Amino acid sequence: MAVTQTPSAAHDGSRIRRRELAAFLRSRRERIAPERVGLPRGRRRRTPGLRREEVAQLASVGVTWYTWLEQARDIHVSAGVVDAIARALLLDSNERGHLFTLAGVADPAPDTSCSGVPDTVLAMLRQLEPMPACVQNARYDIRAYNRTYGALLCDLDEVRPEDRNCMVMAFTNPGWEAGLVDREETRRLMVANYRAAMAEHVAEPAWKHTVKRLQRESPEFRELWERHEVVQTLASKVKRFRNPHVGLLNLCPARLWLAPQVGARLVAYAPADEESRERLEKLLAIVSERA
Repeated sequence: MAVTQTPSAAHDGSRIRRRELAAFLRSRRERIAPERVGLPRGRRRRTPGLRREEVAQLASVGVTWYTWLEQARDIHVSAGVVDAIARALLLDSNERGHLFTLAGVADPAPDTSCSGVPDTVLAMLRQLEPMPACVQNARYDIRAYNRTYGALLCDLDEVRPEDRNCMVMAFTNPGWEAGLVDREETRRLMVANYRAAMAEHVAEPAWKHTVKRLQRESPEFRELWERHEVVQTLASKVKRFRNPHVGLLNLCPARLWLAPQVGARLVAYAPADEESRERLEKLLAIVSERA
């Protein structure tokens, strides 16, 4: 027999979650020394860690609104604001996930480390070297990559996990942009493909977060997005990349779907000519020496 949750039980659950959220925010706030976030300690500081108004300032939210959160009041919390608070409180990936769960909203920029990628797939990425290869989802979030992919267009290890998105970097990362030889066409097709794929995810915060971020940060993206162009898949023709270490690379992309086509895929780039093959081997040697 199915069990139906009564309105009072649902209300109690929401109240408990708000209390847990308030306690969690206080505990994370009180552990951060002001110096860690560039704030002076001062002589009259009685609060351990940061003050509420300092967290609000760092997250660019209202002091009253943030105070209400720590008082467990019943207020609406948007994904964007929770994201800002998570950054202000220097939360790690586990703490960030816990915060979004307590807030009852989906994380618009989930952890993009290798977590969730099976060990067998990670082994495949390593075995494909020197061919650059990565695992990405339909939103272009890079979930895992091998060494040559990590050095293909920029030093991907130096990019924040939440920024490791091919489309985001194509519009906002100078090194990634410079490495796209056919930049205008590549970006146009990526935006059109993203719009087509988003049709099945229009209500999901993570998809909308990427669009809003790029509309805010890139006039070029805004112009392309307003065209409303759609393509179902990206062309598999030879792609040209200009690597800062070995020069021009002519590569043929191949995609292996690890889930239905709205899910994860393994993308590998095979050399289109002998010169590109030799340069990929040279690139692997360079990144191997760094390890």
